[in-house]
Amino acid sequence: MNVVRLLMVDDHLMLTEALSVRLSTVPDLWVVGRCELTDPRLPEMVRRLRPDVITIDVEPAGTAAGELIRGLQRERPDVRVVVLTGKHDPDQAVEAARAGASAWVSKESGVDELTEVLRGVREGHAWFPPELLGAVLGELREDAVRATERSGPLDVLSDRERDVLQGMVSGRRGSQIAEDLKISTETVRTHTRSILAKLHVHSQLEAVSVATAAGMRVRDPRSGR
Repeated sequence: MNVVRLLMVDDHLMLTEALSVRLSTVPDLWVVGRCELTDPRLPEMVRRLRPDVITIDVEPAGTAAGELIRGLQRERPDVRVVVLTGKHDPDQAVEAARAGASAWVSKESGVDELTEVLRGVREGHAWFPPELLGAVLGELREDAVRATERSGPLDVLSDRERDVLQGMVSGRRGSQIAEDLKISTETVRTHTRSILAKLHVHSQLEAVSVATAAGMRVRDPRSGR
């Protein structure tokens, strides 16, 4: 019997404790560990416990959900991530899918449904609820189109780095870019350093010059144009 090793990550430990008791009755599931999202031992637990699947509630992570999932996969590249949450946020679902999450399951679902999803993702399947699937597929399709259309000096930048650079071109300060993108000012600074390095320039002014020469134009952050 191929047993699925499961690590459960959720700030509501009472929920994970109760759910792990229910799942312990399933012969081919083994809950190898539980922890909170903010537990500093999480990366070490992923390496030590070697889970096949991780369930995680990304709601507290907000816009950092994608980075959180990527971080787990860096610790164990072949792990499957299942978002188990009470929130139905299309934006978070898209970010989770972009980061490599295999499934999105509502906490309102029954244990039988969750069990089938856990077994399925272990075999390489994916599952997103119908009310979110359209948004996820649409955005991933747009990502693919943007990737094929990119050319020139800006194609070395990630999507988020391009967003930060767009803010620079539009004359936004670092704190304003952070507010527009709903990220921290330190994250903006990190992206800025990466932009300068990738474009081989030494200042934001030079980066803006490269961007405008490549066709990036001033955009009103309030209108998206």
